[in-house]
Amino acid sequence: MSIVRPYGDTTGDGMVQLSFTLPLPHDKRAEGAAIQLANKMGMDPALLVHAKPMGGLTFFVVYGRVNHLVDTDKVQVVERDYPLLSAKEVNAVIKRRLRRRLNVVGACIGTDAHTVGIDAILNLKGIAGEKGLESYTELSVTNMGAQVSVPDLVETARERKADAVLVSQVVTQRDAHLQNTRAMSAAFREALPAGKRPLLIVGGPRFDELMAADLGVDRIFTRGTTPREVASYLVHALAGSPS
Repeated sequence: MSIVRPYGDTTGDGMVQLSFTLPLPHDKRAEGAAIQLANKMGMDPALLVHAKPMGGLTFFVVYGRVNHLVDTDKVQVVERDYPLLSAKEVNAVIKRRLRRRLNVVGACIGTDAHTVGIDAILNLKGIAGEKGLESYTELSVTNMGAQVSVPDLVETARERKADAVLVSQVVTQRDAHLQNTRAMSAAFREALPAGKRPLLIVGGPRFDELMAADLGVDRIFTRGTTPREVASYLVHALAGSPS
């Protein structure tokens, strides 16, 4: 089945739930505005099921029917195009192909102080039952932490002769994650000639994996990524096929 529509109470009924906040104090006019917005977004009928005052704002949950269909054959995604390796396999390939440790520098750049993502990938503790890249014997990892400036990141990458730079971005207000990433990739292009630049990888819950070329990076990872996936990609991109 390539054509689908949302499932709410029964198959194919098109029912969806939508939440949003309006900059209006909670009253009947605000509730009417929420319904009007839902109608304009294609929900008909739209039922207001929850409204919560938030200072001078109001948070709404609306439930209703949409008539839109989705063709799954036309959905564009980035499929993993490299084998998923174990830690032992990653170390073996690096040792055999590079004959030295692979240098990785990671950071949260700009004003972003959320290190949960970069720590989950880099730190020994890891995430989801997988240990982080610090546990890989053939990886040399430098975790610069939070609120790192782009010039400091470039300089550290240069000093450590980084093969790969991993940047985490969680803060997305006013598209800060996109602006910071473009600034970072432009700084590396300016500081280092082609062929000398490290592999640039960004990750965060609100990145679009299809935007790698637009942002000037080599790969984008989104929510749910594990250290093993990142390590396998590093091997694929920098050391070649494990066979």
